[in-house]
Amino acid sequence: MHEMGKRRMISVDAFDLKILTALQDDGRLTNQELAEVAGLSASQCSRRRMRLEEEKVIAGYHADLSSEALGFGVIAFIQVGLATHSPDNSKRFRALVNRIDEIQEAYSLTGDADYVLKAVLRDLKGLSNLVNDVLMPHQSVAHVRSSIVLDRLKESSKLPLKEIKPG
Repeated sequence: MHEMGKRRMISVDAFDLKILTALQDDGRLTNQELAEVAGLSASQCSRRRMRLEEEKVIAGYHADLSSEALGFGVIAFIQVGLATHSPDNSKRFRALVNRIDEIQEAYSLTGDADYVLKAVLRDLKGLSNLVNDVLMPHQSVAHVRSSIVLDRLKESSKLPLKEIKPG
């Protein structure tokens, strides 16, 4: 479980940033293709890529699947308030969230809600089941409020690498 702000920042140089930028656009690039983009030899590029993977700057590679093409027509953001704020209750809620595949993202918050969840579901019945049959009856949950996405304006997992100054 990654807590925001707890991981140490590593130093990256201009070559690393070129590699990372290229991989954000296409994670299937070969070391030779990356080397051409970064202006390095393939072996230098391979060593840098391996270091970035070992240091968890590159956290993994995956296929970006289309939820719509696979019939997941509902995206919902669900705000959750806990019944009590004890460590055990928080732990139970985190365990619940991690068991539910429909929940893609979950964040602990400041403000009115304790958590916000992003869920992707096939239909409104799926959302109803998640809220009424899974979340609400759970012993750690006091209240739930959901919002259904009408239109997705932007979706990106790319980091704003141009904001990083090479070190």
